[in-house]
Amino acid sequence: MTDFPNSQRLYQEALEFIPGGVNSPVRAWQAVGLTPRFIVRGAGPHVYDVDHHRYLDYVASWGPLILGHAPPAVVAAIIETTAQGTSFGATTPAEGELAQLLIQAVPSLEMVRLVNSGTEACMSALRLARAATGRFRVIKFDGCYHGHADPFLVAAGSGVLTQGIPGSPGVPPEIARLTLSLPYNDLDAVHQTFKEYPGEIAAIIVEPVAGNMGVVPPANGFLAGLRELCTQEGSLLIFDEVITGFRIAWGGAQALYGVHPDLTCLGKIIGGGLPVGAFGGRRDLMQQLAPIGPVYQAGTLAGNPIAVAAGRAALSVLGDPESYDTLEKKGAWLAAALAQNAQRRGVSLTINRVGSMLTLFFTAGPVRCLDDAKRSDLTRFARFFQGMLAEGVYLPPSQFEAWFISLAHTQEDLEFTAAAADRVWSRW
Repeated sequence: MTDFPNSQRLYQEALEFIPGGVNSPVRAWQAVGLTPRFIVRGAGPHVYDVDHHRYLDYVASWGPLILGHAPPAVVAAIIETTAQGTSFGATTPAEGELAQLLIQAVPSLEMVRLVNSGTEACMSALRLARAATGRFRVIKFDGCYHGHADPFLVAAGSGVLTQGIPGSPGVPPEIARLTLSLPYNDLDAVHQTFKEYPGEIAAIIVEPVAGNMGVVPPANGFLAGLRELCTQEGSLLIFDEVITGFRIAWGGAQALYGVHPDLTCLGKIIGGGLPVGAFGGRRDLMQQLAPIGPVYQAGTLAGNPIAVAAGRAALSVLGDPESYDTLEKKGAWLAAALAQNAQRRGVSLTINRVGSMLTLFFTAGPVRCLDDAKRSDLTRFARFFQGMLAEGVYLPPSQFEAWFISLAHTQEDLEFTAAAADRVWSRW
């Protein structure tokens, strides 16, 4: 008899109506050999499943819930705004206010456009880069995920990597050939590629801190080297900060590392976890967008009032200068405690961390690129995931994803997590 009868029943029913029973592949939990838990509620650092189990959550809706679940300021903003109407297909005053806030916070933004998702932001930024440069090739990096638009599914991370899919049927070879995927943190490979395709590369798109093959920080000089190369070659540098924006610093990775891209993509964290995204950058580039320029991009729900209100409320809390110091301390403490317990139990792993993002790779390491990450012991990861779930800790169901700490996690929560891992490893 299972302790999760309702989740199992709902999953079996969903398999009849939804491909794989899920609306995003990594939710299927195939990589960890379990039936996915159906979540019905979140509060602070916890989520609750349909079978009344409570878990300490480090998924955080894949990063954007940096304040935890259902923070009062965000909930109040959603309720107040919803009472006025859910969508108008017209411009609202709050859109401009959120745009101004983003421009003030993120160093490279001079103008910004709101969209509906991180995928849409990256897709639109690439179209703009191609139009602005008159070129069509793009460099990305193995294991980086920029959404499921056709150009980005070459050697992608996140669910593509978790499912072991090399790319995707349905992507025309002519489009795939325009994407040049290189090893992350390998600046020499980027230099060589520019030599092989002189005057053809429109842009480099990169996660400034990789988060979709697990957390992989940029090597010293890597981001600065990309910036220098793009400037020299007349290409644009696009930072995909869908994960890192407002997560690792108030101004994102570009503020943390002091490297400014031409275009930046942002995701759901600017909407308090609701469906929203944005892309922006230099004024001369953004002014090429319709209706003042020839590059078309549109969305009926772009800048919808509920997501904008939630985002303004969330960012107003994050604007406290102590927020990121607190998150850094929490991340550092948990990573150190987990490393200490693993060493004591004789468990070989590598922990990569930037701020409140971290990944435990079940390999001796170091992990600096996708090939390093793929050396992880996936069987050990699955055992660890299963053990932590039994202890009441909800982790991303993939070796190749990041844990996310929120401001709602207390020191007691972190200590519970470290102790739970120790108990799991004591049984190995």
